[in-house]
Amino acid sequence: MKLLEELCQASAIPGREKAVINIMKRELKKTTDKVMVDNMGNVIGIKKCGLRNAPKVMIAGHMDEIGFIVSHIDDKTGFIRFNPRGGHVPKVLYSQRVKICGKKEISGIVEGPPAFLAADPADVKKSSDIRDFFIDTGLSANVLKKQVSVGDIIVMEGAFVTQGDMIITKALDDRVGCYIMLEAMKLLKKHKVDIYAVGSSQEEVGARGALSAAKDIQPDMGIALDVTGAFDTPGVEPHRVVTKLNQGTAIKINDQGSISNHGIVEFLKKTAKKHKIKHQMEVLPFGGTDARSMQFFGGGPVATISVPTRYVHSPHEMASKKDIQASVTLLARFLEICETCKPEF
Repeated sequence: MKLLEELCQASAIPGREKAVINIMKRELKKTTDKVMVDNMGNVIGIKKCGLRNAPKVMIAGHMDEIGFIVSHIDDKTGFIRFNPRGGHVPKVLYSQRVKICGKKEISGIVEGPPAFLAADPADVKKSSDIRDFFIDTGLSANVLKKQVSVGDIIVMEGAFVTQGDMIITKALDDRVGCYIMLEAMKLLKKHKVDIYAVGSSQEEVGARGALSAAKDIQPDMGIALDVTGAFDTPGVEPHRVVTKLNQGTAIKINDQGSISNHGIVEFLKKTAKKHKIKHQMEVLPFGGTDARSMQFFGGGPVATISVPTRYVHSPHEMASKKDIQASVTLLARFLEICETCKPEF
């Protein structure tokens, strides 16, 4: 999975997706008829079927990861303050390594209020405000300012590790969706729809790229590719697990942002069963994907194929290689026959 590793290790936060844009352009040129980058930074690969008035199907996986931008460098100490781009859980940030992408890449450590020095032991258990955190590079202000400026991007450092059936890395959300798209396009055989493969921008700050792309493309159908929560860990009640690792690709029924069209969901289930693709159903009580933007602005029915993932929005997300491959296969087989898929309400 060298391509997935390359995607995950690239540094690309909302609005600064260039590193992944370059990978997506390179790979989509191998499988589509035309590749373009629009004014929102979406990479769009178009593969026509050659039929007149063929339905348009948009598939979208977002290129951005949660991250930060440098907002201030202390003149005396060199400590960096930062603003978030995307949703962060402050307690996950303590003592994590980050990469500041300035004139050169510099490593730093995120720290917050020193809870272990708190006068009241109860304060140790309190969650900090992200505004109280800073980054320590160990460099003096004079040295640091020659390499780093306000506005430079910051990403979490999380090595790409394969262990048994599992992958552990930063940015599976949603480089794995981009990977599924690219690999499915390689597997694709004959199809009777025009496919618009979109590496979307700025999903982590409101699915803005997919909104713009869907408005321009006006697809007849949209499929988002993203991660979903796998809470199959100790202490979680069975009804809150959502999905489990190694139990197959997840076919989303709904999340907080979109309701998958019932007809597409049933079609995906039948396709998975026909091709013996391991799958599970997903009802996520929060969150959202690019399906929301496609549903609002594309004018057609949508659904989402998800990869069950533990520890989402942390530097060390975990997913199953088998679940990823099941997602690739399901998407490819779906695209080959989806002209017969009928929306149901």
